[in-house]
Order: sequence, then C-alpha cells, then structure tokens
Amino acid sequence: MQLYNTETRRKDVFTPLHSQEATMYCCGPTVYNYAHIGNMRTYIFEDLLARTLRLSMPLKHVMNVTDVGHLVSDADDGEDKMEVATAREGKSAWEIAKYYEQKFFEDFDALHCTRPTVISRATAHIPEMIALVKTLEEKGYTYRTSDGIYYDTSKFPRYDALVGRSRLEGLKGGARVEMSEEKRNPTDFALWKFSPKDKKRQMEWESPWGVGFPGWHIECSAMAMKYLGPTVDIHCGGIDHVSVHHTNEIAQSEAATGQRYVRFWVHGEFLVLRAGKMSKSGGTFVTLQTLRDKGYDPLDYRYLCLTAHYRTQLEFTYESLDSARKSLQTLRRETAQAVSAAGGQHASGQEAALQQAKARFRAAMEDDLNAPKALAAVWDCVRGNDLTPAEKVDFLHFADSILALDLFRAPQEKSEELPEAVRQLLQQRAAARAAKDYKKSDDLRDALAAAGYRVKDTSQGQQTEKIK
Repeated sequence: MQLYNTETRRKDVFTPLHSQEATMYCCGPTVYNYAHIGNMRTYIFEDLLARTLRLSMPLKHVMNVTDVGHLVSDADDGEDKMEVATAREGKSAWEIAKYYEQKFFEDFDALHCTRPTVISRATAHIPEMIALVKTLEEKGYTYRTSDGIYYDTSKFPRYDALVGRSRLEGLKGGARVEMSEEKRNPTDFALWKFSPKDKKRQMEWESPWGVGFPGWHIECSAMAMKYLGPTVDIHCGGIDHVSVHHTNEIAQSEAATGQRYVRFWVHGEFLVLRAGKMSKSGGTFVTLQTLRDKGYDPLDYRYLCLTAHYRTQLEFTYESLDSARKSLQTLRRETAQAVSAAGGQHASGQEAALQQAKARFRAAMEDDLNAPKALAAVWDCVRGNDLTPAEKVDFLHFADSILALDLFRAPQEKSEELPEAVRQLLQQRAAARAAKDYKKSDDLRDALAAAGYRVKDTSQGQQTEKIK
C-alpha cells in the first residue's frame, strides 16, 4: 500500500513498524458545537484508510475527543472553546461535552464510519499530560510565563519537519500569531495554561505549576503515546492541522522520547463552499442534519466524498449532492438487478474475472486511497459483461466492505429531487422543531402537504415522500 506522507512530500510504501498490527491515531472532534460536513469529510477518508488497511493487517485505531484545552486562538490566548459554549448555551462544560460528543458519533455512525479501537477523552488523561510536561521540563524544553508553561521551539531542530523551512520562516515573521511580550519565539506554544486568578473555570486541575488545564497539543501526544507507544505508524487529520497542531505534536513528543513520533502523516484537504472554506467561526457551516432536513440520506454525502481524492479540495454544492444521490440510487438498482439475476447462486470466489475485478478495485484503494478510481471499478463491474450475476454480487459485497455505501439496501422507486420551495419549508420546519415551536411546525407540515409532500419525523431527521 502506498500513502502520501506529508513529511516526505511523496507517496511511500506503507508497512507497519511491528508486524503484528498497524497503529493509527486520528485527531477527533472538539465537542463544543456540532461537527460540520467539512469535518466529516476528514472522518470519511480516515474510515476508508482504516477499512483498506484491515484488508492486509490488524489495525489499532485511536481517536481523541477534545473536551478541554482547545482555545479559540492559535496564539494561546482567548477562552477555551468549551467555556465559550457554556456561556452560549447555559449548560455546564461537562454537559456540553457529553451532548456534542453524542451528536458527533450519531453523524459518524450515520456515515458508516467504523468506530475506532480506542476513543480517548482528554479530560480522562490529565495525569498523562502532566507527566509529559514534567518530562519536557526536566529536559530543558520549557519556560514559565504569567499565563502558563510554554515549549521553547528554538531548542527543537526538527520543528520545520512538516511545514518546511521557508514556511516556518513565514510563521516566525508573524504570519501565524502576534508575538507576545513573554514568548521567546513566535512559534512557542502552551503546554499547560494557568486558570485565571479572577474567576474559577469549570474544567481545571491541580498540577506541579498551579491550578490550570492542558494545552491543546499536549493532549494528542499524551494519548497517542499511551495507547500506541512512542512511535505511531500513521497519524491523520485535516490539512489545517499541519502548520500548528501536528507540528507542535512532533516537537513535544520527540523531545520527550528521543524517538521518531510518527512514520506517516496523512492529511485530508478541505471541503469548500463557493465563498471559501467551511468553518464554524465564519458561520459558514452545514451539518449532516442540515442535509437530512433537506431530504438527503447521509450516505448520499459519503458517495459525494468518494468522487474526489482525499488530497484534493472538494467544492460542496447541492447540485453535486443531487448528482451523488442519483448515482448512489442507480448503483443500488444495479446491485438489486445483479442479486435478482443471480437467483441465489454464489460465486466460488476463485473465478479469474472476479479476482481481476477485485484486484483492480483493491489496487485503486491501495494507491493512496484513490476512491474515484475504485468507484469507477464498481461501475465497470455493474455495467460490464465480464462477470456473471453471481460474480457481480460477490464483487459488490467486497467493494461495499470498503466504500460502505449500503449498496444492498433496497433502492427507492424514484430518485427525485425535492423542489427548492419544499426544501425551504423543510428547513423552516426543522428550525421550528429545534425551537420547540410545535404550532409552527404543524403549520409547516400542512404547507408541505399542500405542496404534495408528506413528512415524517424519525431518529434520522425529517423524511419526505410525495403524496400520490
């Protein structure tokens, strides 16, 4: 299997460090708000990677849940995102974390992403983080300021490993953060933050340096090394993590252990809107529930993500999502026809044409997760005459074990776009239900019925069907 390694800037052949299993760490959600579909694109590509790796080897997959320590600024100032959420919603930080973690995993499951071997919450690993900061302190990599314990990046020669020397100079010049009076270098970062003296935080802990909370970066290093050892085979995340979060993980981890932290860095590109990158802070974020409320199935979105390579930006439009939905419905109809034509017969699995079809599909996925090429192999299978119906069914089971599109689900009789006016009514009704304005919700249900659509409320959101 070949994977593009951000550090080497090329596709490298992947083999695990230890033959008994591969190890993979993925940066998980910060549970202060709903995940948007741009976030979920990253988890879909990581799921494809996990499923493909498991074709060849056992995999230990760890994903963190950041429920403390992620500040609103890369400059190590501003409030913790969890504290901001508590002020916004009038709930405790612990309630916020529990609620949004639950919502995240509902979306994660709906997209057929495989649950990690270990789900690691930051608040459950404070002792490990404190121990790691103490190790760095003992080795001379830290210094104290009025607001925390900081890592001195000038003492780590490999600090430019991911970003490159020229880009690092740009960061040092102030492109990333403003230089504070107490920081020795612009790229230095907080390992442990002190609680404000004038107020009590909801999430804070005693430490050798005083009451406070961990920095965002130290969390991932401490948890990755606890569960996977000092050297991790693969570390994944979004491309936005390269210049700050993952660069800082390397610095603190390798300084502490003296060993290589990660062998393969694998990063997914952005999902973009025509107006730019999707983000919570910019108010340009669409959730999976938004798509459900508009009548889409979560797997329509998964299919859309598979149409672009994970290292290329994918522009999100409802037109492209409509196209993905139609393609997925067609693929399910083709699958149903193959099952019907097979008439209960099964392929032996040893047929030459079947083996070749599987090999083409697998070669695409093992070539740096080329999902568009793998999808093309699926279409070649269902529309070609190289395979018998029984062989097609066998191949489609194999392909769907990786693509996870639920190809054997009974297809809808009609794959039909919802009119824009109906979509708008559905959005308004979802907002009314969220606000517990049930009278308005009922009125909008009547308006939808008048427009010719029946709406049902399910655990997966609103579902519509045309009234015949």
